[in-house]
Amino acid sequence: MDVFFFPRMEGFMNNQQESGKALSDCCDCNIIHEDVVERVRLQMLPPELRAGMADFYKIMGDNTRISILHALSFSEMCVCDLSMLLQMNQSTISHQLKSLRQTRLVKNRREGKVVYYSLNDEHVKKIIELGRTHLME
Repeated sequence: MDVFFFPRMEGFMNNQQESGKALSDCCDCNIIHEDVVERVRLQMLPPELRAGMADFYKIMGDNTRISILHALSFSEMCVCDLSMLLQMNQSTISHQLKSLRQTRLVKNRREGKVVYYSLNDEHVKKIIELGRTHLME
């Protein structure tokens, strides 16, 4: 394992030191484990895919959208049903469904005058279930 030592910079203080907080989450030395850094660098997603992941998680970071996705993980539903279930007006539900469609998390189908929404695929259902499981542990 290649290990490099870097001297501490005089006068340098990180935010934790400045605020007086304990440094329990920081290293006590400046050692770079080059082999680890290089191995991880080779496995990292390219910047454009990381940006896409950030956008994906931003979409998932809204309570209304998570509520819609959670409901759709149980059944296909129309805007009227989602509105009744979530106690929100139809325009709010419709607006959020548009964002979810644009990010390919939900899909829709028309049957006569009614448009039904469902999760786009099993991956979305697994993501919702993993989040629930993580929070319940």
